[in-house]
Amino acid sequence: MEELRQKWNTRYRALAGQSVEPCQVLASHTGLLPQTGTALDLACGRGGNAMLLAQQGLSTSAWDISGVAINELQKRAQTAGLSIDCCISDVSAKPPAPALFDVIVVSYFLDRGLLNNLEHALRPGGLLYYQTFIGEQRDGRGPKNPEFRLKYNELLNHFSGLKLVYYDESGQNIDGECLYIGQKP
Repeated sequence: MEELRQKWNTRYRALAGQSVEPCQVLASHTGLLPQTGTALDLACGRGGNAMLLAQQGLSTSAWDISGVAINELQKRAQTAGLSIDCCISDVSAKPPAPALFDVIVVSYFLDRGLLNNLEHALRPGGLLYYQTFIGEQRDGRGPKNPEFRLKYNELLNHFSGLKLVYYDESGQNIDGECLYIGQKP
C-alpha cells in the first residue's frame, strides 16, 4: 500500500497548481442531485467532484490514498468556503459502510472488488455516478493495464440491481470512456 500511496503522491505533486474539474458525467447531470443529503467522492484525487458536490449543498466526504491530493483539496475547499470531510484512506481496504450515502461519485478509478460495496453504500434512492476508461487504450490516455479498464457493458451488467438513469460508452462524449449513472431502488 505504501508504494501505491507514494506513486499517487508523486503524480499529484506534479499536478499542483493546475485547474481541477469535475468529471463529465457529474458536471453534465447535476440536475439529478438531491437538494440535501450526503455525498462521497471516492478515490477523489484532487477533488473536482467533491468541490462540485459541496457547492450543490451536499454534505460531502472525499477519500483518497494520497495525502498530497487530500491536503490540496482541503486548502481549496477552505479557500472556497466549502466544508468537505477529507480523509486519507485506502478505499479498497476500507470501503464505505452500507446505506451511508445519497450520492457516490467515482471517476478514473476501478477496483472490481469494491463494486458491490458501492451499491450497498447507497441509501434507497441514492445515485451512483461512475466515469472511467473502457476497452483498449487509445491515444495514450488512461491505464495500459486492462485490469484497470472496464469491459464493454461491464457496469450495466454489474449494477443490474440499480435503476439505469444514464449510460454512454459509445465514445462520442469522450473517446474510450464509460459514463454511468444508476439509482438504488
